[in-house]
Amino acid sequence: MILSTGPAAWAGPAPLTVAAVALFAYMAVALPPAGRSAGWSAPVLMLGWGLHLVLLLLDIGGWGQHTPGTRLGFAPVLSITVWLVIAVHGVESRLVPLPGVRRMLAAAGAGAVALAWLFPGESRVMASAWAPLHFVLGVASYGLFGAAVLHALLLDSAERRLRLRRAEAGAPGMPLLQLERLTFRFVEAGFVVLSATLMLGVMTSVRWSWDHKTVFSLLGWAVFAALLAGRRLRGWRGRKATRWLYAGAGLLLLAYVGSRFVIEVLLARTA
Repeated sequence: MILSTGPAAWAGPAPLTVAAVALFAYMAVALPPAGRSAGWSAPVLMLGWGLHLVLLLLDIGGWGQHTPGTRLGFAPVLSITVWLVIAVHGVESRLVPLPGVRRMLAAAGAGAVALAWLFPGESRVMASAWAPLHFVLGVASYGLFGAAVLHALLLDSAERRLRLRRAEAGAPGMPLLQLERLTFRFVEAGFVVLSATLMLGVMTSVRWSWDHKTVFSLLGWAVFAALLAGRRLRGWRGRKATRWLYAGAGLLLLAYVGSRFVIEVLLARTA
């Protein structure tokens, strides 16, 4: 069955309007005009974030489409993941301002909204009573590992500046050790949620299949398990630890997003 994408998949002007305004808000933060006051970036980013949430409810929740059911696919999952990472930043920014991160997150938010509009995925009714929980746990693990990757990027950047003696230890407004602890708190939480997701999938699966999603999910889980064990037993830190984190996140991204991208975009199919 051919996958319907783009404006034809939307059931009315409401999701398009929300998407357009959210995209404009994100782009205003990602590409601020000359002379723009930095004080506007935080509230405008939160405006885009709030509209992004409305869009997720309208579209992925099934209210913004012709066919009833939950809309799944690589772009909707990426959209939720980016939204969760921006939510984490919104909470942290109240405690430790990180203005340099806003433009990167705004660009990611704009890309997520645009991708979800261009590739809305497929509408399907959940076949199992456990399917919604499995989906929520899976997306939550994506969000937690996404937040961990964001903090790891900040950690690597802070360590580079420290080695070059261009800044004090730590990212702007956040000590290096605190940033490292936060990074691995997200890794630990993501690992617990991912383990629960995989366990639920095994327990509720009618027929076990060694498909790309299963293989990459298990490989990602193994990499994160090795990372946490190496950090606990051998004290892995710095770039060695973040490389393992990036590898695990990449494998997890390939598990669902990568496989669905191949099916939906390259093969133009829904199954």
